[in-house]
Amino acid sequence: MRVVVQNDKSRPFQVFRARSPHARARGLVAVLAAAALASACAPGASEVRGSHGQQPLQAPPARALDSYASELRAAHAARVAAARRWGLEEVPLPAPPAPATKPEITAREGFEVDGQEDLPPVFTTVPTQEKVVFLTIDDGAEKDPAFLRMTSELRIPYTVFLTDEEIKDDYGYFRAMQARGITLNNHTLSHPYLPGLSYKEQKREICGMQDVIEEQYGKRPTLFRPPFGNYNRDTLRAAKACGIEYAPIWSEEVFVDHWEYREWDQELHPGDIVLTHFRGRGDWGGTMTDMVRRFLDKVTAEGYAVARLEDYL
Repeated sequence: MRVVVQNDKSRPFQVFRARSPHARARGLVAVLAAAALASACAPGASEVRGSHGQQPLQAPPARALDSYASELRAAHAARVAAARRWGLEEVPLPAPPAPATKPEITAREGFEVDGQEDLPPVFTTVPTQEKVVFLTIDDGAEKDPAFLRMTSELRIPYTVFLTDEEIKDDYGYFRAMQARGITLNNHTLSHPYLPGLSYKEQKREICGMQDVIEEQYGKRPTLFRPPFGNYNRDTLRAAKACGIEYAPIWSEEVFVDHWEYREWDQELHPGDIVLTHFRGRGDWGGTMTDMVRRFLDKVTAEGYAVARLEDYL
């Protein structure tokens, strides 16, 4: 049976590149306020989407437009202040609204197994023309409170894949993460090399982690990432039997001090899934916040926003 194997492993602060921060902020508010007014006038339209983690903003009547514009200015100012506070080179770009029609997700060519059409697809990129990437974080070994504050203040979405052996010493940390709107997904009970196990053993690893997440966090995941990116047909059969619908892996991996790429051109692409891990100074010479800073500086400089993976599935 074929086994699919993966690898596991100082500019001054600028708010905008062209016009002054105040001019761009005024322009942004004007555009968004006009959009809100148009939305309020459209039949059936009732709300304007906020950034990830925000409550939807209700589209106001014309008489309330000044108040709404003030709210937008305050939200933008908070994002600018957070970017400066966390040492980013630029303010992260806001993600576009979630697509009304979800893209079709299929197994990446060369990553299929026999009978793939009936099994969760393994993919590295989401098909989209929008300049978005998706941040995903594996295992749960490092539990840095500063990481929770940073991503919350910057309104940066991410998706996690948890291993019970790494999180059982502090389930509460990930409960706080879930309360911030983050989806908690399956990365097995003990992070084994799955193709070396029988179907029954693989099913125990995957279904067992489904049980843990449901017990601790109230919901069984539909996303699963095989440890090391290694899997075979039994892996995907077991995943499906445990209620898994998708098996995303990654296109790039970000560390504190460098990036690694799957593709030959060594570049980001729309819809790419970026992998990193819950690690601290003892593992990679930096903190989780250092990793997030490196990630955001690169994607923002290249014109990409960070979107929520689940919004596209």
